[in-house]
Amino acid sequence: MKPRHTPATLDALDRRIINALQGGFPIADEPYREVAEQLGITEADLLGRLQRLLDERVLTRFGPMFQIERLGGRFVLAALAVPEARYAEVTEAVNALPEVAHNYRREHRLNMWFVLATETPDGIADAIRRIEAATGLDVFAFPKLREFFVDMRLTA
Repeated sequence: MKPRHTPATLDALDRRIINALQGGFPIADEPYREVAEQLGITEADLLGRLQRLLDERVLTRFGPMFQIERLGGRFVLAALAVPEARYAEVTEAVNALPEVAHNYRREHRLNMWFVLATETPDGIADAIRRIEAATGLDVFAFPKLREFFVDMRLTA
């Protein structure tokens, strides 16, 4: 079993930054400057803290969420049954693909789950073939049948 990580230490400003950036990011010439001003800090401080939160893996990703199908692409939830002895190696191979949006471990026979997002519908099959070739493992793909919108915001 994978060891649990020590919880991150966030100060009050880290928490305010995380809470402020979960929705309503400004569409502007200088969006980070605008957010920094709202928080009472400099743009450089905001960018530095965001980079630290990413480097420390408090945040695993910072960016927009798109409905890829509306842009002509496709995404699927996918899973692998990874032997524990190969977990780190397979994680590295899977995460090396630019089509992998995020990857997480589960306590289940299918213990690695990830989202594949591609610019075209055919890109999914290609990404799956590349993962299977790189890992020697079967990819189980779960395409979206219905869409649900959950506006989930986490408070830090």
